[in-house]
Amino acid sequence: MQIFFQLFKSRQQIGLFSGILSFLIVILFIDLDPKNPSVSYTFAIAILMAIWWVTEAIPLAITSLLPIVLFPLLGVMNGKAVSSTYFNHVIFLFIGGFIVAIAMQKWNLHKRIALKILMYTGVSPARILLGFMFATAFLSMWISNTATTMMMVPILISIIQKLEESIGEKAIGKYGTGLLLGVAYSASIGGIATLVGTPPNLSFARIFQIMFPEAPEISFATWFSFAIPISVITFLFVWAYLYFIFKPSKNKWQGISKSEFKNQYQQLGKTSFEEKAILINFMALAFLWLTRSSINIGNITIPGWSEIFKVPTYINDGTVAIMIAIILFMIPSRKNTGEKIMNWKATSEIPWHIVLLFGGGFALASGFKESGLSLWFGEQLRWVADVHPLILIFSICILMTFLTELTSNTATTEMLLPVLAGLSISTEINPLLFMIPATLSGSMAFMLPVATPPNAIVFGTNRINMITMARTGFIINIFGALIITIITYYFGSYLLGIDLGTFPDWAKLH
Repeated sequence: MQIFFQLFKSRQQIGLFSGILSFLIVILFIDLDPKNPSVSYTFAIAILMAIWWVTEAIPLAITSLLPIVLFPLLGVMNGKAVSSTYFNHVIFLFIGGFIVAIAMQKWNLHKRIALKILMYTGVSPARILLGFMFATAFLSMWISNTATTMMMVPILISIIQKLEESIGEKAIGKYGTGLLLGVAYSASIGGIATLVGTPPNLSFARIFQIMFPEAPEISFATWFSFAIPISVITFLFVWAYLYFIFKPSKNKWQGISKSEFKNQYQQLGKTSFEEKAILINFMALAFLWLTRSSINIGNITIPGWSEIFKVPTYINDGTVAIMIAIILFMIPSRKNTGEKIMNWKATSEIPWHIVLLFGGGFALASGFKESGLSLWFGEQLRWVADVHPLILIFSICILMTFLTELTSNTATTEMLLPVLAGLSISTEINPLLFMIPATLSGSMAFMLPVATPPNAIVFGTNRINMITMARTGFIINIFGALIITIITYYFGSYLLGIDLGTFPDWAKLH
């Protein structure tokens, strides 16, 4: 009995065995569609992956490889077809973007940008909070929100300590908590603005294409035009809310000045050739991403630069990301003679486990579509067609937000998006109305340390307690769900071409 208890004492071990047991029960005893056993087999694999992803029974990346084995063995998909889902243009968009981000970190350009922003924002309590939040949000649009938070927290701690020395720990107290939460929250808020800002966004871009291959492309510019208003509105609300909750008793401080940021900036030395080169490349990358495809503003169409090429549709955001990344390996470094600005050794920092996690989600989405499981789910949920879309979107946002408080947001997004695609088909509601709000909500969990890496990092400073984070984050969770719902429903037609009264031809079964 003691051996049995020891075997099941951890969450990972419970997840490992419960996942296998659930998989076998579905395979042996549940028949969702007697005419198509692949539906039940895919459901069994999805259950197994979901349990292992949630409990981290084995590494997330390894769980993501299960479709390569189980889909062919159970006759769901051809092994070649499954394998090909693991590498595509979205993966290369992530890899290229991450290489540029690594170059910025390697040469401290991200720190220079952050400190420069803080030097301009000022040193009143409201401005310091705004400065740290804006710097974090801006960097998180282009760099991993985890890396951004890791970089910002040491800078922030040094400022908090200086404030405590100058003004006193009691006077600073809760304000320090507000600063830390501001950095964590703005990392997630900034990340939703771009396709490369947070993994769920990239998952959506590929899964949407898998489920609806005839749909218009969701390009970097398309996503940005839709998500940036949500990001900005949420950012301003969180800044005002955190300042109201955590503002110090004194609105003006003595003993602290812009020189604190200036001193840290001067310690970086003069801007190096390498930093200038990376900055130019970074700006070129952002510009090329935003202007690649044509931009439609009402009845006005601004042609994208890809139109000058013979086959514009052959060029995608992944093409641009890899092109800019390759250039960084070609520019000689002046500081390290004989070396280039980027080398292969630095690419070891690319989170390859996330690449595999993406691939597993894409493979699962393909399985959902090929087996018919997504349509089966849609049929079971057909009754929601009687619910007003506004309520439905808000319910999806709330479900996703609070679900990702406890689970990986990328894994959860990849599990639910195929289901929502099937739901949209069965209810004949534009898939974008369901899939985009779910994706954005996957990055809007602010209550618990385990919800996102930025939350965990600031919680790890031991300057924040769980109750404070949960109480503060709950209000922001609700606001995030509301603003995503409102923007999607009332402005989706303008920003994404969603017609609430028409089910698009590209989403219909042929």
